Amino acid sequence: MPSRTRIAIVGFGLIGRRHAEVVRRAPELALAAVVDQDQKSHAAAAALGASVYSSLPDMIEAEAPDGIVLATPTPLHIDQGLTCIDAGRPVLIEKPVAVTSTDARVLIDAANSADVPLLVGHHRRYNGTVRAAKAAIDAGAVGDIRAIQATCWFYKPDHYFEKAPWRRRKGAGPISVNLVHDVDLLRHFCGEVDAVQAVAVPSRRGFENEDLATAVLRFASGAIATISVSDSIVAPWSWELTARENQVYPATSESCYLIGGSEGGLSLPDLRVWRHDGDPDWWTPISARTLTCRMEGPLAAQMAHFARVIAGKEAPLVPGVEGLKSLEAVEAVALSAKTGRDVKITASSGASAQSGTAIP
Repeated sequence: MPSRTRIAIVGFGLIGRRHAEVVRRAPELALAAVVDQDQKSHAAAAALGASVYSSLPDMIEAEAPDGIVLATPTPLHIDQGLTCIDAGRPVLIEKPVAVTSTDARVLIDAANSADVPLLVGHHRRYNGTVRAAKAAIDAGAVGDIRAIQATCWFYKPDHYFEKAPWRRRKGAGPISVNLVHDVDLLRHFCGEVDAVQAVAVPSRRGFENEDLATAVLRFASGAIATISVSDSIVAPWSWELTARENQVYPATSESCYLIGGSEGGLSLPDLRVWRHDGDPDWWTPISARTLTCRMEGPLAAQMAHFARVIAGKEAPLVPGVEGLKSLEAVEAVALSAKTGRDVKITASSGASAQSGTAIP
């Protein structure tokens, strides 16, 4: 029987525990260890039969895992990521990859120099509906993408903020915390973002951050996406409530993405493709067909892919540079909302520079 790939989980909060459960259920994987400084987390991890450590370097030295998942708060990613890279351990870092794109570039440069795989946990790309949509788009099902409307509306209750007061502070609003997921999928479908215009509204609850923002993303392809995000709107239109990825969220039959093309339209996550009978013509009948897809838990699919990357069988689906580019786009949204200016994103020696110009 071939040896199992040994995965260590750093950070045993909600997402860390989900990763650990995925590893435990996969016959080709083994939970090598858990790293967390909280003693309650130690007890929960030990109940899974895993070795538990308070120190990442100590765990690496003692266990020498094949790969490491960082499911810790974002500010810890750069130091912990560099520790994994220095030890030569492939690492899957939860999104966002870092607090700033500057930090993200440090991680990516270090991983490239050491030839160590660095993946970013944008798990939605592994969702069967996303894979089917991407394949249909690439096959020309909607023609050239002209526009996308994306909605990310939900209501986070007061106790969500009371449990973790940092969520009320500047920089912890839905732009930084939630929008990176949706922006990454928009980039996945449309390519690179050229420029951003955005507006944000201060929190109605009196927090330091925003609770509502809308952005227009202009892509190098010529496509335009409009996206609205809020953690204080009661609505069924968000990926969490429509994609059925996580059972903690109530499922609805709605869609949250509308993708408009020159030859057809596509809604997600219901995977309905709309086309006119014959040539595009608003006076001719239009009908929809629903695409089929393989339904597999995206976290499980991501972890299986991580194991194949560790084994050298596949290149990363979401390498560090993809996480960096999505983070740069979100930074541009935040900057535009703050300054009221158009923010351009331009490549410069592998890095992105942002320059603001007044909105006409």
